[in-house]
Amino acid sequence: MFVLSKDGLPLMPCHPARARALLARGRAAVARHTPFTIRLKDRRRSDAEVFGVELRIDPGSRGTGLALTETRGQTSADGVTVTVRRGLVAIELRHRGPQIHQAMVRRAGYRRRRRSALRYRPPRFLNRVRRRDWLAPSLRHRVESVCSVVDGLRRYAPVVEIHVEENTFDIPALTEGRRTEAPGGKARARSRSGESCAYCGASDVPLVVDHVRARARGGTDRPANLLLTCVPCNQEKAARPVEEFLARRPELLAAVLGRLRSPLSDAAAMNATRAQLLLRLERTDLPVRCWPASLTSANRAAAGLAKSHTLDGLCVGPVGSGTGDAIVRVASPVYVFEATGRGSYARTTPDRFGFPRLVRPRRKRHHGFASGDLVRATVRKGRWAGVWTGRVTVRSTGRHSVATPLGRFNASHEHLLLLQRADGFAYGRRGEVESAA
Repeated sequence: MFVLSKDGLPLMPCHPARARALLARGRAAVARHTPFTIRLKDRRRSDAEVFGVELRIDPGSRGTGLALTETRGQTSADGVTVTVRRGLVAIELRHRGPQIHQAMVRRAGYRRRRRSALRYRPPRFLNRVRRRDWLAPSLRHRVESVCSVVDGLRRYAPVVEIHVEENTFDIPALTEGRRTEAPGGKARARSRSGESCAYCGASDVPLVVDHVRARARGGTDRPANLLLTCVPCNQEKAARPVEEFLARRPELLAAVLGRLRSPLSDAAAMNATRAQLLLRLERTDLPVRCWPASLTSANRAAAGLAKSHTLDGLCVGPVGSGTGDAIVRVASPVYVFEATGRGSYARTTPDRFGFPRLVRPRRKRHHGFASGDLVRATVRKGRWAGVWTGRVTVRSTGRHSVATPLGRFNASHEHLLLLQRADGFAYGRRGEVESAA
C-alpha cells in the first residue's frame, strides 16, 4: 500500500496488514481510494527513513507493465552479502490505441461524406505543417498514458530511478522473413499447374488470390494474409470470417490459421513511440536507464517466472545471478489500470450514417458528479437495496446510473457519496500469473 507523510510527501510502501493497523489505531487516514493510499497523521518525511524505490517499465503496444521494486543488500548464512530485488507494487496498464484509431477513422468517414453530400469543399492534404515530433493520436496516447501513471506513482512512492526495457523491431527483416510464405503476390487471377485451391483442393482450375482476413474486416495485402483459391470458394467465402467459413472443417481451419502471422502494426507502434517515451521520462529529472529485452528474458528465465507484462517489468535491469543476486519477491495482486479517456469532444451523437441524432449537453458535471466518478450508492429499498460501490454515468435529471460488477441500476444523486473523481482510468485487480514450471 502507498503511504504519505503528514506533509503529503511519499514514504516507503507498506504491507496491507500494516495499513489496516494504522487506520484502526487512528494514526492514518485514507488519502486515495484506488490505488489505495493512506496518509499518516503523526509522522513527517523528515522523521522517517526512506530508502527509495526503483520504477521498472516494460513498454508494450497494447499494454505496459510497471513494477515498483526495492533493492537491498542481504547477508546469507555463510556471511556472503548479496543483492536482492523485491517487487512492491505491480501495475498492468492497458492502452486504448485501437479504440482511438477506430474513432479517428469514423470521424474521417463522417467528414468525407459531408464534404461530398452537403457542399463541396476541397480536401486539405498538403497545406498543414506538422511538428517533427508529431505522433498520431493513437500513438501519442500510449506515451501520455504511461507518463501519466509514472507521474502518479512519483506522488505516492519515493521513486529514485527509472529502468526501461528498450525494444527495437527490424520491420524489413520481419517482412522479408514472411514473404517466402506468400503463395500468390498481388496477382488477381491465374492458372498454375501443380497449384490447388487452399479450401477445396481443386486443381487445374483458374485460381484467384483470396484474403484470409477480408479487407472489409481489417485485413491487409500482406503476403501472409493471401491464399490461392478457386473462384467458387472465393465467392462463397466473400468477406465472411475464415473461422465461420471453415467451421465444419476444423483441421483445415487450423492449417489456414497456422499460416497467418500477427500484424506488424504493434511492432511499428513500438518503434514510433520508443524515442518519445524516453524523452518524456527524462524530463522527470530522474536517472533513466535503458536495458535490452534479451536481459529481461534472461532474468525471467533465471528466476523461473512466467511471461507477463508485470513480470517482465520486474525483471528489467541487471540481476547478477552468478554472484548470488536474485529476485526474491513478486508483487501480488496486480493493479490493472485500463485507459478509458475523459469523455468525448463531440457535441452531437451521430447515427450510423453520420447525421446528428441528438445534442449533448455542454456541461459534463450534473449535481456534483461527472461520468466516470467512483461513488458509493446507498439504496434503501427495492431489488438493489444495500450499499454499492461503482462508476457513475450522470444525467441532467439527477437520476444517475451506477455500474457495479453485478449490474447497473439507477439512483438519485442524493443517495450517492463521491469517493474519487474520474481521472481517465478504470481500476481493477487480478492475480499474478503462475510461475513457469
